Amino acid sequence: MWPWLDRTGRFSALRALTFALVIAPAVWLGTEAVMDWFGPRPVTEAIHQSGLWAIRLLALSLAITPLRAATRASKLIGVRRMIGVASFAYAALHLSLYVLDQHFALLHVASEIALRIYLTIGFATLVILSALAATSTDGMIKRLGAQRWTRLHKWVYAAAALGTIHFFMQSKLDVSEPIMMGGIFALLLADRALMRFVRDPAPWALAALAIGISLATALFEAGWYSLAKGAPFLFVLDANLDFSFAIRPAWFVLAAGMTLVAARILRVWIGGTAASRDRQPPAQTRQAAEAV
Repeated sequence: MWPWLDRTGRFSALRALTFALVIAPAVWLGTEAVMDWFGPRPVTEAIHQSGLWAIRLLALSLAITPLRAATRASKLIGVRRMIGVASFAYAALHLSLYVLDQHFALLHVASEIALRIYLTIGFATLVILSALAATSTDGMIKRLGAQRWTRLHKWVYAAAALGTIHFFMQSKLDVSEPIMMGGIFALLLADRALMRFVRDPAPWALAALAIGISLATALFEAGWYSLAKGAPFLFVLDANLDFSFAIRPAWFVLAAGMTLVAARILRVWIGGTAASRDRQPPAQTRQAAEAV
């Protein structure tokens, strides 16, 4: 079935838009390669960008469930599989480009993966994503059974954690984006934990969660720079409030959380407006009442 068609074979604008979204980075990578825009170390840059898109798409796939819960847009579930498989594809490209960079010396690559802990963690992430992608079809769901399939696909949380650690460890100088992705993953996991106790969290609860995780992200960033680089803890913490140089990771995490809040408020408002409309009497009845 073509990726832009739904289960009934009809064109789906949402699926088409999602497909365009997940292939756009690959098209851009190909364009950069053809136009020689990667710089002096093209393969290294391609390795970095493919890995970056793998973890971004993994975060987006995990964001589908809370977005669906906030908006009650059931069609979002239909694109989660496509985004998850795309995350695996970019992770596989990430490893393939690393093999290319090592001149296809497979024994050397295997020894590097075994000896370098951040490569071991990255490879473990790819193995998990491979298993999830291989079992993402309807046929595999039937073969495994819904319960076993669900248990298996909960390993996506381990993939998110390991992928973030790999990203953080291989970032030499600037760890802003790994910290931001870690904060976003923490937000998404905390949202799932909240929904286990409260089926439909109120906007204030989601807002409190977003603020708490964003503060934790800011504290983690300040603590890391303080311990690893010797920077004053309060100085780094204060930099989170200074937008003159760059927007710090905590603010991106807060924005992600407030997106869920806004979606929840919008859904309640639209639902309330529709319900209010439904409660209004028909026009003829209103005219009769006004005449009386």
